[in-house]
Amino acid sequence: MTASLLAPFLERSRWFGGKGRGFTVTGTRELLRLGSAPEVVLLLAEVTYDDGDHELYQVPLALYDEPQDRLEHALVGRWPADDPAGRPAYEAPSDRRATAHLLRAFGERPGFVRLPGHDLDLDAPGTLFSGEQSNSSVLFGEDSVLKLFRKVTPGENPDITTHRVLTEAGSPHVAQLYGWIEVEDLQLGMLQQFLRTASDGWDLALASVRDLFAEADLHAEEVGGDFASEAARLGTALAEVHAQLATSFPTSSVAGSDLATAMTNRLVASIEVVPGLAEHADAARGVFAAVADLDNVPVQRIHGDLHLGQTLRTVLGWKLVDFEGEPAKPLAERVLPDSPWRDVAGMLRSFDYAPHAVAESMPEEDPDVLHQRAVRADEWARRNRKAFLAAYLGGQPLWPAARALLTAYVVDKAVYECLYEARNRPTWLPIPLAGVARLTRG
Repeated sequence: MTASLLAPFLERSRWFGGKGRGFTVTGTRELLRLGSAPEVVLLLAEVTYDDGDHELYQVPLALYDEPQDRLEHALVGRWPADDPAGRPAYEAPSDRRATAHLLRAFGERPGFVRLPGHDLDLDAPGTLFSGEQSNSSVLFGEDSVLKLFRKVTPGENPDITTHRVLTEAGSPHVAQLYGWIEVEDLQLGMLQQFLRTASDGWDLALASVRDLFAEADLHAEEVGGDFASEAARLGTALAEVHAQLATSFPTSSVAGSDLATAMTNRLVASIEVVPGLAEHADAARGVFAAVADLDNVPVQRIHGDLHLGQTLRTVLGWKLVDFEGEPAKPLAERVLPDSPWRDVAGMLRSFDYAPHAVAESMPEEDPDVLHQRAVRADEWARRNRKAFLAAYLGGQPLWPAARALLTAYVVDKAVYECLYEARNRPTWLPIPLAGVARLTRG
């Protein structure tokens, strides 16, 4: 498929990470073909940006001999694009016939690796999940989910390797891994357990905040939708996952001075994009400097991008999802060991984010109402941060060195949030910016 066809398709795809940047499709490569009527092609597209950066994107296609009216919304073009008689090519994840080929390939075709232990329903119908942003997931009945990675990088994908280790260890805190797709040195997708009863952790937290705001005379612990017990269960789940990852992957240590330097450098780079951070820079540097004197900081495999939106509540407890790490980081950085306090900090920031996000979304009121709303938001955040951290620590004290590390990671996370919101959701920028101000106030 030629660049002239793929470039406009990528530009209009929600999972394409290069929106707003000038780019050219500088190469394509077929990775494999399977099935018939339609024939499924896993295509790899090389994207070169005007600034010289390169990225690889997976484009699964369903090729038909005749146009398919039912798939008009998923039409990519004709294959090959420069042939007037080329075959109609559609986005394969949107086509049940195409996804059926992908499902049946597990355990039968080279590259489709299947783990033992689950009787996979190979005839379950596939339905594209419409809510995902950076990948494409297909639900197969109530049995399994196939996540197709869109931006791919040669080498290990931590979402697969971490899920595999936790699955084989019998962890109750992740969806079980059933298999994955691997061609040459590219891991293209993962098949895992469908959590039928799952509710999104972020949505549950927002509902709890709304319950609190609706009860003007009650404290957070008195409201029916109090979230503290769930926050505590999340803390326990994360502690158990961290313990298992420390057993299953190599551990090491880093100098506190290196961590402090990296955090300070991220702050400096973020100020260039978010000038409002500058007034808090000196205080933030002071927080990071407290880490510089630590000799050996233990590091291990972690989640890397943990927040309430990466959690699911099921009837069997909390599950953690999406172990790919921060999407803005190169893969080589995302698989490096890091401090578990980064994950803890991500959750603590998420407990702060949820109530202030609800408050920002509500109609403007007089100053007294806005003040009361802010007070209640802080109350909800403080209660749930305390419950989560106490459960994560398992009754142990937070020693001074750990407190310094955690505080630094929380500030570092808030700075990252400012950068993310400035680039993706500018109207939300006041939320993390106010968080930085609170965290550095002393």
